Parts: sequence; C-alpha cells; structure tokens
Amino acid sequence: MIKPSALAWRALSFAVAAGFIALWQVVANLRLVSPVFLPGPDRAWGSLVRGFSSGDLADKVIGTLQHMAIGWLLASLIGIALGALIGSSRAMRIYVAPTLEVLRPLPVSAVIPVAIALFGLTEGMALAVISFGSVWPLLLATVHGFAAVEPRLYEVARTLHMSRLAVVAKIALPSASPDILAGMRLSLTVALILSVVCEMLAGLDGLGHWVLLSARAFRSADLFAGVILLGVIGYVTALAMAMAERRLLAWRARGY
Repeated sequence: MIKPSALAWRALSFAVAAGFIALWQVVANLRLVSPVFLPGPDRAWGSLVRGFSSGDLADKVIGTLQHMAIGWLLASLIGIALGALIGSSRAMRIYVAPTLEVLRPLPVSAVIPVAIALFGLTEGMALAVISFGSVWPLLLATVHGFAAVEPRLYEVARTLHMSRLAVVAKIALPSASPDILAGMRLSLTVALILSVVCEMLAGLDGLGHWVLLSARAFRSADLFAGVILLGVIGYVTALAMAMAERRLLAWRARGY
C-alpha cells in the first residue's frame, strides 16, 4: 500500500511533468523555435494516435521490446552464471579479474564494427551487441554479491555437509540477490539504449529506425513521438523492475 507521503511526492512529480509539457506547448505556439524542429506536444500526440491507428508504431514498439528483452535475458543468464562462478571462488577472482578489467572499459561502440563483420547487419548482430553491453553491470554486481557473502555462512554449510549446489541455492544466491537485482535493473536500461542504436545502424524494425527515418525526413512530430515512446518504455520497465525487486526482497524487510 502506498503511503500518503509517497502519494504526495508522486503527485508532485506528475505536476512537474505537466508543467514541462505546458511550457513546451507555449514555446511551440509562440514559434520561438521553428516548428520544423520543435513541434508542440499536441502535434506529437497526434502523431502517436495516427501511428498506433495505422499499426506501424505498434509494430515498432514490439520490435524494440523484443530486441531489448531477448538481449537482456541473454545477458542475465550469462552474467548471473558467470558472476556466480567467479564470485564464489577466490581463485577465479584472482585469475579472471585481469581479463574482466581489460574487457569492462571496452566501449560498446568499438564492438559494433566487430559484430557487424561477424554477423552482418542482422538481428544476430543486434542481440550480440545488446548482450555484450548489458552483461557488465549484472556480471560485476553478481561477482560482488557472491564475494560479499558472510564467510561464517559457508562454515555453517560445511558443518552441515551441504552440497555446493545447495550452498549456492540456499545461502549464496539469497545473500547476493540485492546486488543481482540492482544489476539487472541497470542492465535493462543499457539494453534499451543499445536496442535503439542497433536498430538505427542495421535498419531493424523498431523505434530506433522510426526515429532515424523521421529525423532524415524532417518529420519532427513523428521524431518526438518516437522519443516519447522510448521514454515511456524506459520508465515503465524501470518501474516494473523496482516493483519486482521490492517483492522478491520482501523477506529482508521482515528480517529473515
């Protein structure tokens, strides 16, 4: 249940957003910026309605969501599995850490030409780039979470003769879950950004391609409609992850 104070802050945030939209409309009506470059929110809304009525915009949204979700899921599987392996073993951290430190700062923009050379301008290229860029926040968070498990818990597990799988499932994973979920939330944002970039570069069906074509054709209303939709997707997915995180970590609030 949302507390009154939380409701007040949420109402205030919506009021700020409404004020920003009103200011945007005033600037557009006064033509302080050319309508070619800055349409009003009314024109952007009209573009959204037309796009969804024709079905074109809905297909673009679905395409971007698919690229983001598949790339993020691949990154999550790789990041959690590899992070758990590295984080639960001190020897692995010593031997693998130098390699991670070399790959981690590597810009995704430098990896895109390599991915294009290997996969071409295809969906596979986009998924490879999205997965590579999204895996690092989750991998490093998982390594930190597993490495930070209280050593005495492992001693208790050895005393109880628990198997390695049982130790991971019943001790290490619950203890590292706050770090893992935080990494998943951050990697989801990265996946959305890289989805848009890959759609622009490869011409894949999605909002990134829609925004690029709208900019090239000076369809400013369509351009802003696409940008607004990307903002909504980012906000809704972040909110959904925050809600899932609160639910999955409810046991911490109860002191278990």
